Amino acid sequence: MDKKLIRKMVQKCFVQYRHEGSLPFGEAEFEEIYEKIVELKSDAPETDLHDIINDVVYEFLAT
Repeated sequence: MDKKLIRKMVQKCFVQYRHEGSLPFGEAEFEEIYEKIVELKSDAPETDLHDIINDVVYEFLAT
């Protein structure tokens, strides 16, 4: 998956949750989120990428 595209999609999702345009965490945390997104997408390829990203970002913010 294109990491730059995923990064932009994650940033947009954080904006929806009232965060600024920058990611509220470092590169290590983004790598964890990215790996989780890739894993979930490979486990369920029919699931929409936007839905996966929303779920992962929500889970990140909720914990």
